Amino acid sequence: MKYKNVWRQLINVCQYFLQYPQPKCYIRQLTIKGVDTKFIEQHKSILKSLLDELLPISQINTDSEKLTEHGFEKRFGLLYEQPQIRFRLLDPLLAQEFSGVSDLSIPLVQFQQLNLLIDKVFITENKVNGLAFPPVNNAIVIFGLGYGIQSLKHVNWLNTCQIHYWGDIDTHGFAILSQLRGYFAKVKSLLMDEVTLLACKEFWGEEPVHKSHKAQWLANLTEQEQTLYRNIKQDKYQTCLRLEQERIPFSLLEQVL
Repeated sequence: MKYKNVWRQLINVCQYFLQYPQPKCYIRQLTIKGVDTKFIEQHKSILKSLLDELLPISQINTDSEKLTEHGFEKRFGLLYEQPQIRFRLLDPLLAQEFSGVSDLSIPLVQFQQLNLLIDKVFITENKVNGLAFPPVNNAIVIFGLGYGIQSLKHVNWLNTCQIHYWGDIDTHGFAILSQLRGYFAKVKSLLMDEVTLLACKEFWGEEPVHKSHKAQWLANLTEQEQTLYRNIKQDKYQTCLRLEQERIPFSLLEQVL
């Protein structure tokens, strides 16, 4: 039997969860006879199978089926390291309320609870863009998420702000824009138009063919964005066109702001 030598420890873990279901603590905090943190981390697969059989369905988060992305912890009510959201306060007056600190990284669950006096949110993938973003009244800039943009999906207070997304002018940039607009319908794109593209022709690059986004049509783009996305897919301007956001002259950002 594969687990013969650790069966007693597995039983001890199961007994603990039967007694204390959904414990709302980290694995490191569990006090189980003969069991340490590493044991549970190394035996999540068999423990999931056992607990699925033993626990009432009401004590299992059935939305989390996989073990990846902290699936075990989510399924059985354990705490886990939250994704970090990095953002800058673009309004100097707002930064004063944080003792002058303007560049912050906080867990997603804390970001969801913020109550900032802002009405504009800028989102950009490139870290340097986020760090260099100019001052804007009543605004913040979030950066460095990429496709992790899905972590913002349940940040309800973002619905009260005008969101501007600035990504690369390439297939993945428009895919992320479409994804974000699926969460927040009023998202506007920033410097992701044909005028910007043509003004920056000397800075064009290429997106690797095998890494380009596969979809021929993206559900949440405006007509103009959809046209530009289609033109890029069809190599209207050049083969596998990409204009990375950090190649766009900073003066264009300042103008559009």
